[in-house]
Amino acid sequence: MSRVLLLFGGRSAEHEVSCVSAVAIYDALVEGGHRVIPVGIGRDGRWYVVDAAQRPFHATGRPASFRVPDGNLVVAQDEVGFDVVFPVLHGPFGEDGTIQGMFEIAGKPYVGSGVLGSAIAMDKDVAKRLLEVAGLPTPRWEVVRRSDFAGDPAGTVERIGRSLGNTVFVKPVALGSSVGVAKARTPAEIKDAIDEALRHGDRVIVDEFIDGREIEVAILDGPRAALPGEVHSANEWYDYDAKYNDEDSIFEVPARLSQQRTAEVQALAAQAFTAVECRGLARVDFFLEDEGRGFLVNEVNTMPGFTPISGFPKMWMASGVTYAELCNELVELALRD
Repeated sequence: MSRVLLLFGGRSAEHEVSCVSAVAIYDALVEGGHRVIPVGIGRDGRWYVVDAAQRPFHATGRPASFRVPDGNLVVAQDEVGFDVVFPVLHGPFGEDGTIQGMFEIAGKPYVGSGVLGSAIAMDKDVAKRLLEVAGLPTPRWEVVRRSDFAGDPAGTVERIGRSLGNTVFVKPVALGSSVGVAKARTPAEIKDAIDEALRHGDRVIVDEFIDGREIEVAILDGPRAALPGEVHSANEWYDYDAKYNDEDSIFEVPARLSQQRTAEVQALAAQAFTAVECRGLARVDFFLEDEGRGFLVNEVNTMPGFTPISGFPKMWMASGVTYAELCNELVELALRD
């Protein structure tokens, strides 16, 4: 079996989610016979070898560093060898191609998409453009750049209303887990939502509001699609709190779809995985307008949540793949590439 560097935490707003995911993955990999080295990245960017007996995991412990270009993990004066990296990192600096580039320079195999696929999927604007080129249906959207908005906020909001309607979702271009996302219903709310989203970057994406079901599909290399799941949120929409804190929000697997609809969304998810150059794993999120345009690709997530209640492992477990088998396969896929 392999020596796995399990990397979690990070500098994004999803730090705590990553820590929760890492505990479950650690236990699953140990169950599979792997030797696992848990390393937490603090919010300040420092690396620590974590005491796996301390639960939940926190990015504290013995200071460590990842040496480039030889790819050695250095703890105190000792070099710790490993075969593959399992990065359970969400959002900027972990899921956007930056740390993947470091692994590439060091020649270390790692779980998940490469530099290109990670960067594309993280950038919602670029990803949507590639999905459109591939002929995949997506909600209508507009991009707002900081410089344009600063020069004419009222004109920008007016343009959005004409293009997308009065109710929209405003999102930072390159964040995950619904961080910084707002539903806006009036010109004033749209302006405020854009102001807030621009705190997270220089571009904002504004999506049309879709009155439909929220369907998700888990993908592994092949690409192979799991049985789809459906989000039933207790909140008005599936925000960060609903995903991770609200016990009344339900993720139903399998989704209540006909056999034909199931096959359709699985095929679309596989096409989206390929269109944005994914590798290893991804979760593809859809809206379903039953009486309208059908399935619309919302976004592709290259490192979906891996907590025990997260949709990605639930969809594979419903498809006959245990959590431990899933983690083991991801390691094997990384070593094979």
